[in-house]
Amino acid sequence: MQNRFGLKDFVLFVLVGVLALSIWMRMFQQDREWRKSESVLSKLSSLESQVARLENKLDTGVVVAGGSGPSSTSGPAPTDGKPAANGGSGGDSSWARPGVKIEWQPPWGPATDPFKQPGVQVGGEFTEVYEAQMARLTPFIASDVYARRLHEFVFSTLAVYDPVTLKMRGQLAEAWQVDPNGLWLRARLRPGLRFSDGKPLTAEDIRWTFHEFMMNEEIEAERSRSIYRDCIAKVTPIDDRTVDFEFKERLFTNVDNALGLFVLPKHIYSQFSPADINRGTGLMVGSGPFRLRDVDPNRQWAPPADVVLERNEQYWGPKPPLATIRFKSIQDETARLNAFKRGDADMITPASTQFVTLSGDPEWKDRARFLNWVNMRSGYSFIAWNCGERAGKLTPFHDKRVRLAMTYMLDREKMIRDIWSGVGQVAKGNQPLGSPGSNQSIQPWPYDLAKSRQLLKEAGWEDRNGDGLIEDARGNAFEWEFSFASGGEIALKIANFVKDSAAVVGIRVKLRPADWSVYQDFMKLRDFDSITLGWGASSPESDPRQIFHSDAIKNQGDNFAQWKNEEADRLIDEGRREMDAAKRGQIWQRLEAVLHEDQPYTFIRVPPWLRLVNPEVKNVNPYPKGLEHPEFFRGGSQSPKPAN
Repeated sequence: MQNRFGLKDFVLFVLVGVLALSIWMRMFQQDREWRKSESVLSKLSSLESQVARLENKLDTGVVVAGGSGPSSTSGPAPTDGKPAANGGSGGDSSWARPGVKIEWQPPWGPATDPFKQPGVQVGGEFTEVYEAQMARLTPFIASDVYARRLHEFVFSTLAVYDPVTLKMRGQLAEAWQVDPNGLWLRARLRPGLRFSDGKPLTAEDIRWTFHEFMMNEEIEAERSRSIYRDCIAKVTPIDDRTVDFEFKERLFTNVDNALGLFVLPKHIYSQFSPADINRGTGLMVGSGPFRLRDVDPNRQWAPPADVVLERNEQYWGPKPPLATIRFKSIQDETARLNAFKRGDADMITPASTQFVTLSGDPEWKDRARFLNWVNMRSGYSFIAWNCGERAGKLTPFHDKRVRLAMTYMLDREKMIRDIWSGVGQVAKGNQPLGSPGSNQSIQPWPYDLAKSRQLLKEAGWEDRNGDGLIEDARGNAFEWEFSFASGGEIALKIANFVKDSAAVVGIRVKLRPADWSVYQDFMKLRDFDSITLGWGASSPESDPRQIFHSDAIKNQGDNFAQWKNEEADRLIDEGRREMDAAKRGQIWQRLEAVLHEDQPYTFIRVPPWLRLVNPEVKNVNPYPKGLEHPEFFRGGSQSPKPAN
């Protein structure tokens, strides 16, 4: 049969051709429109930067450094020229309560000004890799340490801990007063404060953040509520720039908690229902030096995407040199190091073995800057034993003899040698080593298998049938699940070490790895037998109530070990009410002794912070507080990375 090309085929051919041409022209037009949009957005961004700098000069009377870069200083100009004792500027005191000292604060600025450093460049991107995947970024709801670090870039507080001195220094606040009896605080905001959308930040935003957002029981912010519920009774705006905090009782944490409250923009967050907020993954808008690149709630950030923060051109303070900061999540340690080697990351937290090996390799001398230091946030790693019920049944660890036996069973010095290449030291308790609250009479429990077996036998666990496993009086073998976050070599090494150590005393351990987001649910639901984790601090002196008081078991609080001890509760309550730091330290020492005897945690290791940093990134200073990303800039012979 012959193929014929008829009129019908010709018409179809022409139609297909016309359609193809139409599609091509449309794509060409869209490409032109896209390039045009990109050009417009670039010009708008530049214009926004210029307007923001002009507004900053009008608001604060500050001269912009060089006329084109971020401002080098910030803060209100003095109104009466009286120097304050702390180096700040005294001003109009009509807002203050009479007869109470005003603590004037110095102008807000970085500890190490990047614009006074040689080779400073404006622009470019800095990329940091985190070891776990963040699940949510929404403030007061996101519960992991990684989201908390991001919050410090995006949100502002009345005051922050100075990176060097660790004393509270005014950020949003230019001054404050503290009640001599410890029952109130009055703070005065700096002039010209703005959120990242350009809207003013006022005392009403502070009140709304506390009462309508954080204390709203419909919002899943229980971790934050558990901290603030017992200290702050009421937040009251006096005027747009003055706010009062009324405290429920005299507690040593009152002032720091009030000054450290992240301030949310009422005009943005009030648009969302509690259900929207609880479902949100990337609702993060504040007044800090950086802002989330895309804040549209309809396409908000969600894992596993990178988190990209861009410089906030509306920032009321000295703007950072970097244009953007990117945060990636790579859980595998080898993959993290490979990303650093390829130049896909400017800073990583290496495994201890990697750090020790590379820092001793001459070929790496100029390829990375090696940071190794203990700071306020170092904290400690631990294994938590579920002291209560799981699924309606008591775990074996409700008996403190069993918990202590677990600690005797683990050779923690060998763990540090084998797992962390000898980096760090054995932890003995919850207090930072060398701090006033650290009990110097306490030494870590030693590795002692005989003592471990003795305690297990006293608790009713022994090998009754000669099979090498220990059983209770009913013949049930001692076995438990060891839960750990998957994806990390260190966590897997810890899990296998625990499993092998338990086998020596006749205990069977089942390993239970889980993704970080699921792992957090284990803690909230108390769905574990034992779990390994690390606590880091966000202040020089932490309040132990959040972790160890029996009240923190309720409502998914952070006492996920479900540990109850009347003496510990009494000491925590007493210590929180003691305003004298020396006396409070003595109370924390007695609390550490109770923890030592009861062992709700097996304290494993006090780790230093380890970082590998790209040498091209400058002004990276290992402070007692940690690191200050807004001070970083790209320098050296290489060109800055593009912002996109």
